[in-house]
Amino acid sequence: MSETVTPEQVRAALKECYDPEIPVNIVDLGLIYRIDVSPENEVLVTMTLTTPGCGMAQNIALQAKAKAMAVPGVKDAKVTVVWEPPWDPSKMSEEAKKKLGMAQ
Repeated sequence: MSETVTPEQVRAALKECYDPEIPVNIVDLGLIYRIDVSPENEVLVTMTLTTPGCGMAQNIALQAKAKAMAVPGVKDAKVTVVWEPPWDPSKMSEEAKKKLGMAQ
C-alpha cells in the first residue's frame, strides 16, 4: 500500500511554481483555490490566474500539474483553471505583498 498524499504536500510542491511575469510563487499569489486528493492519491488542483487574458495560462497550469505529479505517491494530477471567484490582490500572502512592495 502506498503512502497517503496530503493536500499540504501538494501545496508545498506548488510553491515551486511561478508565474513567469511575477517573482512570487502561485501559492503565495493566492492563485490556488483548492487541492483535493482522492483515496487513490489522484490530485485535483483548482486554481485561477491573475487575469483571464494571461498569455502564460497553459504554461502555468502545465507547470502546476508537473509539480503535483512530482510529489511522491501521486498517481495522477489534474489542474482546473477557474475564473470564479475572480482573483484580486487581497488573496496574496503577506510575504508576497512585501516582495511586490504592496505591504504596509
